[in-house]
Amino acid sequence: MRKEKAVVVFSGGQDSTTCLVWALQEFAEVETVTFHYNQRHQLETEVAGKIAKKLNVKNHLLDMSLLNQLAPNALTRDEMEIKMNEDGLPSTFVPGRNLVFLSFASILAYQIGARHIVTGVCETDFSGYPDCRDSFIKSCNVTVNLAMDKPFVIHTPLMWLNKKETWKLADELHALDLVRNETLTCYNGIIADGCGECPACVLRKNGLNEYLHEKGGN
Repeated sequence: MRKEKAVVVFSGGQDSTTCLVWALQEFAEVETVTFHYNQRHQLETEVAGKIAKKLNVKNHLLDMSLLNQLAPNALTRDEMEIKMNEDGLPSTFVPGRNLVFLSFASILAYQIGARHIVTGVCETDFSGYPDCRDSFIKSCNVTVNLAMDKPFVIHTPLMWLNKKETWKLADELHALDLVRNETLTCYNGIIADGCGECPACVLRKNGLNEYLHEKGGN
């Protein structure tokens, strides 16, 4: 018997789309929440809406433009170069983004009667983002439960998977073609295989090639 109702934090990218398909098999009812914060690739919100519609899932689009004002970075400013900063964090790091997203996803879950929240963060290929770590997720889960006095459960199905294993999971969920051809991961806003050069595309491409090579050898 499938569990209750879930909210998926959904960007329309490889990871969140894989999580959405996973959630649709795990939960009786699923809705998604997409955040608009004037991100570098505005197409992201459109892609998220199209995929949600295709999978017959209600998508909530929330305006988080204040995040753009507070945290200028390469994801929110076209003129900023995508690179590794001196502090060891990539210039695409948005301080507190997942903290804000999970807080608002929890508020939405409270309002629509969902107890489960699903997010595609991953510590294995987390690019140095501190708010993608398992320790942060566990801490955040405790915090939102205390803040709203509700027993929310934050699920991270990709937490310990590398990109090759994430592609494998998508394939096992019968969603490989969907994830490969209709998602947007590229920092330059190109759907599917993307530009092939930005860090997100390189990670995605290498993982896919590794998985297809492994699959072909079996």
